[in-house]
This record gives sequence, C-alpha cells and structure tokens, in this order.
Amino acid sequence: MDNVKQKAFDFIDNHHEEMMSLWEKLVSIESGSLNKRGIDAVAEEIKNQLDGIGASTTIISMDKAGNMLTSLSGKVKAAPVLILGHMDTVFADGTLKNQPFIVKEGKAYGPGILDMKGGIVIALYVMKALHYAGYAVRPVKLILAGDEEIGHRNSDAAKRIIEEASGAVAAFNCETGFLDNGIVVQRKGSAVFKMDVTGIAVHAGNEPEKGRSAILEIAHKVIAIQNLTDWKKGTTFNVGVISGGTVVNAVPGQASIQIDVRYVEPDYLDHICEQIENIANKKYVSDTTTTLTQLAGFSPMKHTAENDALFEVVKKTYAELQLAAPYAKIVGGGSDSAYAVIAGVPAVCAMGVKGGKNHSPQEFAVVDTLFERAKILAACIINRDTCL
Repeated sequence: MDNVKQKAFDFIDNHHEEMMSLWEKLVSIESGSLNKRGIDAVAEEIKNQLDGIGASTTIISMDKAGNMLTSLSGKVKAAPVLILGHMDTVFADGTLKNQPFIVKEGKAYGPGILDMKGGIVIALYVMKALHYAGYAVRPVKLILAGDEEIGHRNSDAAKRIIEEASGAVAAFNCETGFLDNGIVVQRKGSAVFKMDVTGIAVHAGNEPEKGRSAILEIAHKVIAIQNLTDWKKGTTFNVGVISGGTVVNAVPGQASIQIDVRYVEPDYLDHICEQIENIANKKYVSDTTTTLTQLAGFSPMKHTAENDALFEVVKKTYAELQLAAPYAKIVGGGSDSAYAVIAGVPAVCAMGVKGGKNHSPQEFAVVDTLFERAKILAACIINRDTCL
C-alpha cells in the first residue's frame, strides 16, 4: 500500500500546474448560489475532468437551484469512501470583474477561491491520483451540492446527500481548511427565519396618533429574540438584517428582520421554532401584523465516537507525513458533513485548502496547501482501512 501511496503523491507532484490551471478555471466561472447557469457549468467541467478516469458521473438536475453532482471512481465491489463539497459560492454576479483569480506572495485570491473551489480541485486530483496509482480497496464517491451556501432552501439536496451517503465507510469534506490546523469533528446546526411586520403608515406630523409603527413593533421583537440566546446550551440567536420604513416623516408601515440561530443538538430545533413563533405571535404595538417564514438551515454535524476515530486516522496520517499535528475542532458554521453523519457515516470536515477571510472580498487561500492537502486526503483514504 505504501507503493500506491507514493504513486499517488508523485501524481500530485507532477500535476501542480494542471491543478493551478483548473483552480483558475473554476474560480473564473461565477457560481453564486442564485446563479444556476454558473453552478451547472462548474458541474459540467467537473464531469469532464472525471470522464478522463472512467468515473461514473451523474448530474442531478434541480429546477430552482444549481445542479448536484455525484461520481463514483473504482470498479471494486466494496462500500465507498466519500468526498463531499459544494460548487456554489456566496459571491454575486459581477464580482469576478474586480476580483479576478490572482496569485500574490504565495496566496491565491478570487471569488470562492477558498470556499470552496480549491477544495473541489483537491477532491478531483485525489480521485485522479488514486486512480492512476492503482488504488483498488474501495471506490471513491464524490458528492457535490449546488446550493450549500443558502442551506439548500430551493432544492432537496440535503435529502439526496443522505441517500447518496448511506452505506459509505467514511466521509471527508473538502470545505475550507483552517490555518490553525483544526480538523472539524462537530458543527452546529443553523436555522434562518424572516419576520415581516405590517403596521399603519401615516404622516408623522399631521396625524401620528393614527399610525402604528412597524419599526417599534420589530424593535421589541429584536430585543426579545436576542434574549433567547442560551450560552450553556450553545444556542445563539442573532438578528443580522433589519429594514423598515420609507421616509423619516412617516410612521413606518413595514419592517422586516432576518434571524440566524445556531444550535448543537438536532432535538433543539422544535423548541427554537416554538420560541420564535411565540415572539412573532406576541403583539407589542396594537393593530400590527407579523408574518414568520423559515428560510433555510443546516442540521447539526453531531460529534460521534466514529467521527473521533476517523479524526485519529487523519492525525496518524499527519504524523506519517511529518506534518504538525492537527487538532479536533468544533465550529458554529454548518456544512453538508451533517448529512453524512445523519446517514450513519463517520465524517471529518475542513479538509480543503487552507486560507482565511471566507465570504469577504479579501478571501484567500495558501497555494502550497492545495498540494499538501491533496496528499493528506489521498493518504487518509488509503490509511482508513489499515488504521481502523
């Protein structure tokens, strides 16, 4: 098996320029979560890449979201190892014009460079490297969603990931790698809500007594929602977006907020929804009306003994490669690793290229870690059956 591993490493070492070229190509396809055409173009490029190694690739069409892709490499009849990720980014159309792919002082920049076009390149070249090295212990299955960044609000991708992951022995998610060498074994779940208030708009000078302020109503609700945060349980409520009114000299007839909730245990969600609904139903200003909509969310990636055992494989692989030891990390941001765990598959996350400042114009990735992480992932897949 060491010979297979070395051949995989040699393949990666011999294809640095190809990996960089593909990285630039993928970053140069704008694929924000609402840009279905761009996401679908990324999926087609990935399929073309994997056709070259004879992988069986399926593009799952989505009507209202970017398509999803699954691909199976290897003919051996055994439970597969999964590589997970997503093709959409948070960046709006037109971002590329002012933020093109560029490499400067060992860092790469561009929309989605870190989250997670770099991770896709790693996944593809690990599959290629294992193929050309003759790895034949297990098939390697790639699952890439097209609307992860918005919590699959316009598709059934979460359900499909659970179905596609079922029966696998392990899952490695090529999400953003952390500069501090953390490997994620647990993630909080998230739920996003929108609350709209309708009041009575009138002239603020001529007849203010006839008005009913939607902003005043929403202000009461904001305070009540923020006060729901339970630090001991790890449940946090954040009103992150607020809008309302039209002009300063009118009692506002409309106001709106968006609420982000993070939680640890799947069982918490029902109570969270009940808490939010109670605040929506409570009337602080008479004659106002509140509408509540749940927009999206992620299930938590539960912390399991199986996740910890898979992390130990990663840790032993780092030691084998004489790299600084990683540590098991728990984070608040959601990912599709949650659905692998729900399917009963041990998972570790944040195995992608390392970098920082996700989702911002300054998002960057450390170029050398593209190749280093590819070797680590290839070795982890090989080592999984010898270490467990």
